[in-house]
Amino acid sequence: MKKSLFASLLACLMLAACGGAERSNSTSAAPSDKLNIFNWSDYVDPDTVVAFAKSRHINIRYDYYDSNESLEAKILTGKSGYDLVAPSIVNVGRQIKAGAYREIDKQQIPNYRNINPDLLAMMNKVDPGNKYAVPYFWGINTLAINKNMVAKALGSDKLPENEWDLVFNPEYTRKLKSCGISYFDSAIEQIPLALNYLGKDPNSEDTEDIKAAVALMKKVRPDIKRFTSSGYIDDMAAGNLCVAIGYGGDLNIAKNRAAEAKNGVDIQVLVPRNGVGIWVDSFMIPRDAENVGNALAYINYTLEPEVAAKNGSYVTYAPASQPARKLMDAKYADDASIFPSKEIMEKSFIVSPKSSVASKLSVRLWQGLKAGR
Repeated sequence: MKKSLFASLLACLMLAACGGAERSNSTSAAPSDKLNIFNWSDYVDPDTVVAFAKSRHINIRYDYYDSNESLEAKILTGKSGYDLVAPSIVNVGRQIKAGAYREIDKQQIPNYRNINPDLLAMMNKVDPGNKYAVPYFWGINTLAINKNMVAKALGSDKLPENEWDLVFNPEYTRKLKSCGISYFDSAIEQIPLALNYLGKDPNSEDTEDIKAAVALMKKVRPDIKRFTSSGYIDDMAAGNLCVAIGYGGDLNIAKNRAAEAKNGVDIQVLVPRNGVGIWVDSFMIPRDAENVGNALAYINYTLEPEVAAKNGSYVTYAPASQPARKLMDAKYADDASIFPSKEIMEKSFIVSPKSSVASKLSVRLWQGLKAGR
């Protein structure tokens, strides 16, 4: 799950302009030799794309985005130019209502049976009947630390009982400022974490609650080095940050890159006992898709347990294909930052869709926070 003021405002305008949901038509499902995918960066094993292209004898164009806003701004024009995208649960509901997608022909996806039913239940809340979205990966919004740099900055290797103190409590952020703290560049991701830290409903749309969350972060704003929803991967791996809020899988990618580089950077992905944000990313077919048959075939391919396991081990996220976990590398299958424990899940929250009013307020306050206002 991975925002800018302009993109968000543009999305709100486009939502109002788009019509109702559109069913897939048979002409676009005709055989073709192309597939155009728009997905998050670092979100598939490249071998998966190559193998599928060879098996279908097709050419695949694979482009990337790093925020839900970027995707939404493009998808709501109705002229995306793509056959397959992977929005997060928080955006799916209103995009469906805006008529951005085609219904999924589940008969063309025999591996649909492999999907974790809990994920389908989550998605059913924003996609009634699971008509449009096919879960791809799920994960958590959490934080990671450079163990050595944090210990040096704090003067101890002991972390606070509530590890979210590292990014929300001035007592800690003042000390960690010297080595670099990174926040999400996304109101929709960051504000729920602050609300949860305050003991409020993470998905609250109450104006005063949202203002309280932003006020909390304003207190530590001088200590925040960077706002990014993807750049923290390389910065953490290179030792340019010591604490980063991010997507669990991305933080694990940073950890793995540092280990591969043998640069002395020791990253630990934390899973705070006070809870984390939970999300689901799903494959969806834009209404202007021209290669629907290949898109459906690709979805089915990624749900094969062996393929899903390979992808999961590569991107370090939990695949929607339930049988895949047993086939993943043990170090990932048993990792709490990829598959959180039942206890953590019970204290965590699903990042839910927001109304246009709450979204606009959040974005406006967020931009002010980033600007230091």
